[in-house]
Amino acid sequence: MTPNKRIVLSSDHTALEMRQAIADHISAQGWEVVDIGPTTTQSTHYPAHGAAAAQRVASGDCRFGIIICGTGQGIMMAANKVKGIRCGVCTDGFSARMIRQHNDANMLSLGVRVVGEGLALDIVDAFLGADFEGGRHATRVDMIEPLG
Repeated sequence: MTPNKRIVLSSDHTALEMRQAIADHISAQGWEVVDIGPTTTQSTHYPAHGAAAAQRVASGDCRFGIIICGTGQGIMMAANKVKGIRCGVCTDGFSARMIRQHNDANMLSLGVRVVGEGLALDIVDAFLGADFEGGRHATRVDMIEPLG
């Protein structure tokens, strides 16, 4: 499958069930899932998982990344340290759609302790269903890139 249909998924130990639900959901939509998250509930460190997923996106191996930790905040911060990554935490579909349309986000972060599974799937659908609008937004995205 081509890289534009590949999505990397990762999480810390708190989000195994949600990560699997998302993997099943997007696989059914034709996406190839590259799951690099932990397989047990033994405590792990979210920065390592966020960075590893971000590297897959930044390298072009995967088009998008979806990462999950307790709040989505810490793992997002780690991912955004990787050059070329634009990741946002979303708790609603509108925000997920907007980070794609206006910010050309290539990663989505979720908080397993913040959103339930049904809402998480809706957020993922909004993120994957939106396209970058370019135009004035491209100018702004171009301003973000050299900051990192």
